[in-house]
Amino acid sequence: MTEPSILSVSKLHKAFGAGAQRVAIINDLSFALRPGECYGLLGPNGAGKTTTLRLCLGLATADSGEIRLGGKAIPDHARAARMRVGVVPQADNLDPDFTVQENLLVFARYFGISDATMAQRIPELLEFANLTAKKDARIAELSGGMKRRLTLARALVNDPDLIFMDEPTTGLDPQARHMIWERLKNLLARGKTILLTTHFMDEAERLCDRLAVIDHGKMIAEGSPQDLIAQHIEAEVLEIYGENARSWAEQHGRSHASRVEYSGETVFCYTNDAQALLATLQHVQGVRYMHRPANLEDLFLKLTGREMRD
Repeated sequence: MTEPSILSVSKLHKAFGAGAQRVAIINDLSFALRPGECYGLLGPNGAGKTTTLRLCLGLATADSGEIRLGGKAIPDHARAARMRVGVVPQADNLDPDFTVQENLLVFARYFGISDATMAQRIPELLEFANLTAKKDARIAELSGGMKRRLTLARALVNDPDLIFMDEPTTGLDPQARHMIWERLKNLLARGKTILLTTHFMDEAERLCDRLAVIDHGKMIAEGSPQDLIAQHIEAEVLEIYGENARSWAEQHGRSHASRVEYSGETVFCYTNDAQALLATLQHVQGVRYMHRPANLEDLFLKLTGREMRD
């Protein structure tokens, strides 16, 4: 028997503007989350990821389509549904007037959780966020990584079934990102469900059981990271740099690679067997190269393009 979806989105549409200026931000989007999985929404800037999260939380209203969160229709029963949801927004919105533990205590009151209950729960949340030693610190005294971990701990005060995470590690250094990843894996191991948006492809590849690539509000691919890479991308990639990279590519790349792309001074050659390409590079002057397996970033760039988005 199939488990019911903890979140389901069906044929969602949302546009902004009026008349000829009206622009579709979400266009016939459908997906569903299984309990206990991490589901990723990937897309360029402006693809509709944050708008999708807002619609799912009932913070905005769709033009058409259906959303059910925890079995409840959204936005009609959004307030009740959000009682079992945690949210980690893009930007930390912690209260600077309160200490670390006071931020947790005050936020819990929005869920009707008593101070006595939170007094028992706060030590565990602080330990989870590795902030026990900072419990009495003001927000201004925290590093960026500490603030992000506190925002994550705050999202757990109501022991949610589902956690919405909108680019949770943007702006963090590698050490802080890895610590957040460890905490998220811990949550998944405890049976929590995560809906994640991110611009870090390695983050999505590490954390997501399944993901959707969306562009211009439409889903263009869905599946596990490994399956999507296998379906859409050649198995091997050669990245060639240097002053002679383009001339080498014109002479050898197109005859030995399935696909060749250019980005600045870098040539990307996609192939299922790189041996012939590697052989031509052995004695070429003025080039450097890297040979690697295809990854989620290759998939993302193939499906959404290499041009910049504002």
